[in-house]
This record gives sequence, C-alpha cells and structure tokens, in this order.
Amino acid sequence: MTEIASEQFLDAALEAARTAFDGGAFERRLADLVARRSSSQDEDALPGLHAYLTDGLSPWLEEMGFSTEIFPNPESGAGPIMVAERIEPDAPLTVLSYAHGDTVAGLDAQWSIPSGPWRLHRDGDRWYGRGTADNKGQHAINLFALEQVLRHRSAEKDGRLGFSVKLVVETAEERGSQGLATFVAQHAERLKADVMIASDGPRASPETPTVAAGSRGSFTFDLAVRLRKGGVHSGHWGGVTTDPAVILTHALASIVDRRGCIQIDDWLPPLTPGERSGGGLAKCPVDPGDDAATVVENWGEPGLTVPEKRYAWNAFIVLAMICGRPEAPMNAVAPSARATCQIRYEPGSDPTKFMPALRKHLDDAGFENVAIEKSGITMPASATETDHPWIVRVATIMEKTLGRHVQVIPAVSGGMPGYAFTDTLRLPLVWVPHGHNGCKQHGPDEHLLIPIAREGVAAFVGLWWRLGDLDGGDTASTSAPG
Repeated sequence: MTEIASEQFLDAALEAARTAFDGGAFERRLADLVARRSSSQDEDALPGLHAYLTDGLSPWLEEMGFSTEIFPNPESGAGPIMVAERIEPDAPLTVLSYAHGDTVAGLDAQWSIPSGPWRLHRDGDRWYGRGTADNKGQHAINLFALEQVLRHRSAEKDGRLGFSVKLVVETAEERGSQGLATFVAQHAERLKADVMIASDGPRASPETPTVAAGSRGSFTFDLAVRLRKGGVHSGHWGGVTTDPAVILTHALASIVDRRGCIQIDDWLPPLTPGERSGGGLAKCPVDPGDDAATVVENWGEPGLTVPEKRYAWNAFIVLAMICGRPEAPMNAVAPSARATCQIRYEPGSDPTKFMPALRKHLDDAGFENVAIEKSGITMPASATETDHPWIVRVATIMEKTLGRHVQVIPAVSGGMPGYAFTDTLRLPLVWVPHGHNGCKQHGPDEHLLIPIAREGVAAFVGLWWRLGDLDGGDTASTSAPG
C-alpha cells in the first residue's frame, strides 16, 4: 500500500469519525461513562470503581479486540487497576496508554446544572457532568478515535493497526494514584512498550491543540506554631504575650513576597523557562479560564510570562490556615496556629532540598518556633525533554492531521502520575490534553468543551493511523529513557 493510498484511507477514516461524532455516537458513549458513579472519594467506593471497569470500559475494549484483566490494588482500600492489551504479533511498535476511571466527589448539591454530576447535560458547546474533563471524557476521546481507525483499517491492513496497544486504567488517581507505582513495578515486564501516550489535564488554551512533555509535581507540608495548652484572655494578655497567628503570618510572608515571588533560592528551578522549554513558550497562548480576572500578570516571579510561570517555574500556595475557631471567635489569644502549604514544582527541581532549605530559612529569620510537619511529595513530577523524538513526532503528526500549529509545553501545570511509568519503565512520556483551565474539574459544574472533544477525536484518528504506518526503523531511535 503506497503512502498516498494510506493517506486516502486516513481521510476517509477522519470523515467517518467526524460524522459519527456529529451524529451523537461519542455523546452516547460519554453519557454512559459519566452515569457510572465512580468517585474514589466516596465512602464505600470500591463497588462503583470496579463496575466502571467491568461494565463501562471492558465491553467496549473487548469489542475492539482487547483482552482485559482487572487486578486488586496493591494498596489496601484503594481502587482496582485494569490492564487491557491488543497485541499484534511482530508489530514494530508498542504504545502504552493510561487513564483513570475514578473522579472526585460529585458535590451533587452544589451544581447549577439541574441534572447534577452523574448525568451528561449538553448546553451550547459544553457537556456537563462529573468526569467529562477529568478523566472519562479524555480517555473516551482516545478510545473512540481508535475504534474509528480499527473500523477503517480493514480496507488497508485486514483490520491490523500496525502496532500493539497496552492500556492501564487506575481508579485511585483522585486519591494520589495510590498503589499505581507499585503495580507498574510488579508488572513491568508485561507493560513493556516503546512510548507512553495518554491524555489528561488542560490545553495551553481552548483553541490550541497541545502536547505536554510531563507534569509538575506537588509537595505539601504544614507550618505550625504551638505556644500553650489553651487560649488566654485577650484583654489581659493581648499585647503582652505572643500571638501564634502573627508569628505564622510573618513566617509565611518571609517565604514569598507580597506578590507571591519565592524568596528561598533552593526552591527555584535550576533552568530558566527558556532552557526548560527550548524556547517553545515564547509565543505560548494564555488561557485565562472562565474568569479573565483570574490571571494576574504581576503575580509570581518577575520577568516571566504567564505560560513560563505556569509550565516551567515553581509556585508556593497556602492551601488552608486556621487559628482559634473562625466560626465562633473567642476573646482570647489563641494557643496555636497552623497552615497547610504546597509547592507546585517543575520536573527539573529537586524536592529533597525543599524542607532543609525551609528550615534554614525560618531559623535564619528568627522563626525557630515555627514547626514543619507532615511534609512530603503528594504527586512526583515527571517529564521527557521537549525535543525528544517522540514529542516531536506526536506534535508533527497532529499538525499534519489538523492543519494548524500544535503547542508543545514542558509540563502541564497540574499533577499527573507519569512518574509511575517513566521511573520504572523508562518510557518517553507524551501527554495530549483535551481539557481546558476553566473546566471546573474538581468543583461543581465540571464540563468538557465539545469543539475540543471533536478536534481531539480527529487528532487521535490521525495519530493512531500514522503510528500504524511506522516501521521498525522509524521507532528504533525513540525507545531511549525519557
């Protein structure tokens, strides 16, 4: 089959995929997945998580020629993990993909959409429902595209893709991907592949197809000031004894300035954003989300653009603070104060330096009585270099398919468990996000933009098709560690 003939078959597959999408086939599939309550944050979550795999995904995958197997999570109480395989003997390429079938809690009472979180609702160019953006809609896009390709490969390759596909679907991502890294290590031989290609997170902007080479990590810790067993009368002791809230707020203010610029050198990335991205962020678009006022140009590190701060720099965030009882204040100087803090760090940073540097910084600033507690990585960073052949290949294929620019970013801004695959399997990692920053994925009214979903289907039809046209020589140079 000549390259011209293959492209003609691809054009037919793309047209058929768009027609099927516009005719409601994808919407029906997504509605079925959203209706399956699979929140890993619910009490008694395991039956729903297991059913999502057995009743939601397995039948669909088996129709496409996959074998599926569901395993208990290595970590007690965490959701099961499915491995699906579609192996073509002697195929020159094996692609590993990833998805998570669990969602955050529904927050049913907080939705403005009358149908709530567990029923797909279309309004204009949006599909509302829990999991539409994170992550049911994203892996449904990729699988729907694969289904369309398989239907049209029969005319060219007797139904063969031209490569093998392995898929890992976990159901504990919204609980920090509990057990996933252990599972991947236990099944490393079975999960061998040439590249990992998956979808999660937001595009650089809704209008911009995006390829991400990794994801930022998340490191959390508490700062606590504990001075006495109980509160003391504010009239008798105010202005005389130490106030833990005042000490804590000044300690926090020493970590970043009033514009959020980090003041601890060992918390900063070793590379500039330009070095980290190969200059690819220079013209990266900015997604302000649903509320343009959310983006504050002069917040954070001076001299960096919003994309540079979002994708190639580190950020310090105070997640929560408490002193006394805000719901019922007492006329007392409180005995203690506490803040839960987070560092979102880009993949080149060394998180082992974070807490020693913080302890030294606090001590040098006179805050010896501020304790650091409960510190650790909640989601490790992971990345492949932005000029890696697989990053370049996927972006190039997408541009050829869609006929327009694809933005490459060094890391999506949120946390994703790519480390479980890069650290153990040593795979190059390629994320193709189908969400957007305003999708409200962890709150009420989560939604997926229909134009992004439609374009995502087309992008993956082209990607799956053209990967099947590669031969062994095309892939030999792309199996190096990420």
